[in-house]
Parts: sequence; structure tokens; C-alpha cells
Amino acid sequence: MELSGVIVTLSLLILVISSSATTVVDFCVADFNYPLTPAGYPCKNPANVTVDDFVYSGLGVPADTNNIFNLGTTFAVPETFPGLNGLGLSMSRLDIGVGGVVPIHTHRVSELILVIEGTIIAGFIAEDNTAFYKTLYKGDIMIFPQNMLHFQVNVGDIPALAFVSLNSANPGFQTTTTSLFMNDLPTKVIEKITLLDFGQVKKLKELFGGTN
Repeated sequence: MELSGVIVTLSLLILVISSSATTVVDFCVADFNYPLTPAGYPCKNPANVTVDDFVYSGLGVPADTNNIFNLGTTFAVPETFPGLNGLGLSMSRLDIGVGGVVPIHTHRVSELILVIEGTIIAGFIAEDNTAFYKTLYKGDIMIFPQNMLHFQVNVGDIPALAFVSLNSANPGFQTTTTSLFMNDLPTKVIEKITLLDFGQVKKLKELFGGTN
């Protein structure tokens, strides 16, 4: 076989192999008739998919901020927005009352925040304990790298509104405060690992519903 024929044959083989090894899926709308898996929800039958699966209006509604953090959150995740399933992104709305905070927390993915109204201090703490923080105003955005502890505080005189996007449909969310004090880990153990005194730990456990 001539060299040109070999090249054409190899090119065709590569094309066939590439085509058969890659399955293109345009979308995978969540089917809530089946349980959540590590890869997300199984796909709804495309014949049953409607445009409403790709539209979510919840982020236009202010969330209740009547709580200890003066914070309301609304999440656009597959459970509320099935069209997001499998697409690797999600969003949430943050309503932060005057003096309110998003307590220090972490995700397993990166987060981008966009301030819509108000003035907040936002920041994250790097692995070497360097604190990166700045006052953000309307229109400002800031990125929080994955796994970094981060926070937001409303330092203005009006309620703040921000939207955040995360590069996962299931970003995870762990808040340091509630993780420590909303459980049955013995108070004496928490006293040791936080350097708080026994009375302070008990007070925080009572506040957040922890026991033991």
C-alpha cells in the first residue's frame, strides 16, 4: 500500500475510534424518581423534558434573614433546578442583613461572588494562614479558590445582596461554627481542640442545638 493510502486509512481509523469512544450528551435533566448518585441524578427521559426544566425563578425572591447570622440563602442546584444536573455548575443568592454575615466555611470547589447591592467585606484564608480580604461594592466580583476557608460580612448600612456561582452542581458546604457546635462531640473535646473554655462551648452548643 502506498504511503498516501496508509495515511488515509489511519486517519479513518482514528476518526472511527474517536467517534465510538466519545458519547456526546447535550443535557441530563435530573430524574427525581431515582436516588442521587456521586455523579448526580440519573437522566430524565428526553421525551419528558420541558423548557421549565431549564428555567429557575427562585433567585429573584429575597430569602428570610431572621436567624442568628442575619443571612438568607437560596440555592440553584439540581434539587431545585433539574436542568443543572451533570453540567458542573450551580448558583446561589445571598441576602445579608445589616450586620449580617456568611460565616466562615468551605466548599470543595471554587466560588465567584458578584455584589449587587450593599457593601461587604469578603475574603479567604490560604493554607499558609495568609488572609486575603477586601471591601466589595456594587458590581465588584471576587474569587474564592477551592477548599479555602472564606466569609462575607455586611459592613454597610443597608441590606446586601450578592450572587455566587460555583463550578459544581454539588459543591458541598461546611460551616466551621455549626460543624463544631451542632453535634454530639463532647464539650470537653471541643474545649481542647478550640482553646475555648467549657462555659463558652456549652453556650454555643445550646445556641446551635448541640448536645453532650
